[in-house]
Formats: sequence, C-alpha cells, structure tokens
Amino acid sequence: QVQLVESGGGLVQSGGSLRLSCAASERTFNKYSMGWFRQAPGKEREFVARISWGGVSKDYADSVKGRFTISRDNAKDTVYLQMNSLKPEDTAVYYCAADKSQILATTPRYWGQGTQVTVNS
Repeated sequence: QVQLVESGGGLVQSGGSLRLSCAASERTFNKYSMGWFRQAPGKEREFVARISWGGVSKDYADSVKGRFTISRDNAKDTVYLQMNSLKPEDTAVYYCAADKSQILATTPRYWGQGTQVTVNS
C-alpha cells in the first residue's frame, strides 16, 4: 500500500508563493496518477489539481488555474504543487492523493495526512 507524506505547507502573505511536495513510498510510482485536494474549515474537501502517471495530462480546479502548477518527478517518487499569487481563500489543509491508474479518480484510494496552508490578507 502506497504511503504519501506531504510537506511544504506554512504561513504566507497574500500574493506570496509556496511549493508543496508529496513523497510516495512506492517503487512503481510511475504507475500512479497523483493529485492534490484541499479542505478549508467548515467546508468539504475539494479537488485542486491532478496529473497522470506519465505527467502529460494535467487538470486544475477553476479557482486555481493560472496560479497553481502540478508536476511530478518519477525519479524521486514525488509530486509537487507550486502555488503562486496565493489568496486568503486558498487557506486550507492540502492533501496529496494517489490511484494506481493513469488518471486520478474523483475519489482517490490513497491519501496523505495533509499539510496546512494559511494565507494572511
């Protein structure tokens, strides 16, 4: 069973940037699609971005398009989320997710523990 460990969260001012990382404990990382979700206080968990196992196909939530970029390094078994032009409404716990498939499902099977991102106005 793949284990996912997120890092890179923290406190940032509005307009700032952060890069989240998610390391997977899986030799066949290149057979997993990956993604990021987030959950703000009092709200449901929502999709942020996903990337196919080969890194060619990427999808983003409308709320983050043009500001966030998902990428992966299969040699390092790691997926990244570069977040630029951060807004207070981006404040949430960010979760890494994975599926053993080319494209990440709506409800992925594997989840990390989450990392807090707080954006001050």
